[in-house]
Order: sequence, then structure tokens, then C-alpha cells
Amino acid sequence: MRDNARVPVIETGAGVVSAYFDRSGNLEMGQKIVTNAKTRRVSVCNALDTLLLHRERLADLPALCAGAVEKGVRIYADSEAFPVLAAVWPEITSPADENTYSTEWMDYKMGVRTVGSLDEAMEHIARYGSGHSECIITDDAYAAERFQRDVDAACVYVNAPTSFTDGGQFGLGAEIGISTQKLGPRGPMGLREITTYRYLINGEGQTRP
Repeated sequence: MRDNARVPVIETGAGVVSAYFDRSGNLEMGQKIVTNAKTRRVSVCNALDTLLLHRERLADLPALCAGAVEKGVRIYADSEAFPVLAAVWPEITSPADENTYSTEWMDYKMGVRTVGSLDEAMEHIARYGSGHSECIITDDAYAAERFQRDVDAACVYVNAPTSFTDGGQFGLGAEIGISTQKLGPRGPMGLREITTYRYLINGEGQTRP
């Protein structure tokens, strides 16, 4: 694509994508969202790379990951999540390292990190995210509102997978690409030309075929 493209193709645009399973998240919904976001198409830029999990829900982690593991996903987990997952799937669970959370896998691999709060999850995303797509799974309206307000990404999802980030899905017709930059104006400018936008998507567990 880069060799033949007639529009600019950015070389540095790693699409590191995360989903945060909040302490109030619905487990059945969360498993479907994680599975769909990770495994629908692992090689695309909206595929899930890192699962963030509230510490109070560690016991639910194997169930949350079960659908993805059944489809062949290998997991790289932090020190809290590793023993929980390795007890169930020792052959496909490895310790996370310093590169895990900055990796756009484009493969059947996923990082898992435990966090203690919504703020810690958003701090992780601010550090490692690419500004592409981020997701929260929660039944807490306040947590959902804060996540959408404060996470800096082109598409911010509540209770829906990042796999929906697509021009056709958004009704924009054929998609040339996804920009995660705040593009500046050129030529005569009004208020519209110096305004950027984000997509805020609210779901109820829908997944993309």
C-alpha cells in the first residue's frame, strides 16, 4: 500500500488500542466485546491490543478472556494478572515486559494490565494510546461520561468494541484512512476550520460481524 499510495501514508501511526473493564462492568457483555475487538480481524488498526482490568474484578479475568483464548489469543499479563491467568492457561500466558503496552500486535496476542481506578486506566491510555480508538465496559454512568470526556482518541466507545471504527460503519462511504492527528487548517479560516472532532459511541454490548 505504501509503495503505491497516491495520498500521504503516515509511517509512525501505530494504532495501539485499549479496552478498560471497569469494576461495574457486565462480565457477559465484556467477554463478547473483548473477543470481538481482539479477534474479528487481528491485523487491522482498530483491533484490541491491551485489556485493562479493575483490580476488584481480577477473579473474573479468565472468564473475560475465555472467548479470545478459544480463538487462539496469547496473553502477556502484568504481575497481578499473570498468576490468575497462568493457573488456567499456563501454555499461553507470559509475563508482560516493558514493550507490551506500547505494542500494536496485529496478531493473536494481547497485553493485560491491572489498574486500581478509572483514573489509572485513563493515565495508562494517555501514556500508551495512539489516539485511535479506546473503549470502556461499565454500568457506571459517571465512569462512562468521564471516560468519553477525558480520553483523547478519535473514537471513544462505551460498551461496544473498537472494531466498529470504520468509515463504512460510520456512514462515511469508502474509507481512505483513519486520522488520529489534529489536522490544521489551510487557506481562509472560520470557526469550523479551527475545530477538530471526536466520535463518542455508546452501545449495549453490540458486536461487529
